[in-house]
Amino acid sequence: MNLGERLFELRKAKNLTQDDMAEKLNVTRQTVSKWETNQSTPDFDKIMPLCELFEIGVEELLTGKKSEEQQKKEEKVLTKQEVKEKSAKVVSTSIFIYFAAVAFLMIAIPVQHANPIIASSIFLLLIGWGTVRIIRHYMSKPKFEKTKAEKRQNSIQRQINGIISCICVAIYFIVSFITFAWHITWIIFVINGLICQVVKLIFMLKEEEDNEE
Repeated sequence: MNLGERLFELRKAKNLTQDDMAEKLNVTRQTVSKWETNQSTPDFDKIMPLCELFEIGVEELLTGKKSEEQQKKEEKVLTKQEVKEKSAKVVSTSIFIYFAAVAFLMIAIPVQHANPIIASSIFLLLIGWGTVRIIRHYMSKPKFEKTKAEKRQNSIQRQINGIISCICVAIYFIVSFITFAWHITWIIFVINGLICQVVKLIFMLKEEEDNEE
């Protein structure tokens, strides 16, 4: 692909007309037309404005090859997207494990009359398994520079989880002092963790939808 064809493709990718491009570069439409048909080439002082307009490097504009820095940037974006998808999978499956653990405990002792010690041990193992999955993933998750939108979403998510945690703590003490069932009411904290993970998953899915748009 020659320079004229590249300029044509870049302009189309930006949804610009020749008049739009000419206005942004302070040239005539005929000049843009000549560039794209290889009747002439852009003057030296138009190279950088062209690069800024199309958000590419000089090397990519002149040769069609992306610079090493740009390639690494795109690979990083791809990796970031893959990490987000993996995070959503880890969180969603861990939430399922939490639900399964709570359901098991609610059925095993009162319905199946299972040994409370054995049932509680299995419950804790399931909770531990789900928690280890989440911790292991986020401990090994590579760090990326967050966009303003991501920072805002994370801030909102932390505020929501903080409010949920305060409510759960209040419920824990109220229920515990009323029923004196301290050996059971601690499950409220497990539910709190479950709700917080559900909130995190909702924000992940919302961010995924925003990226697709």
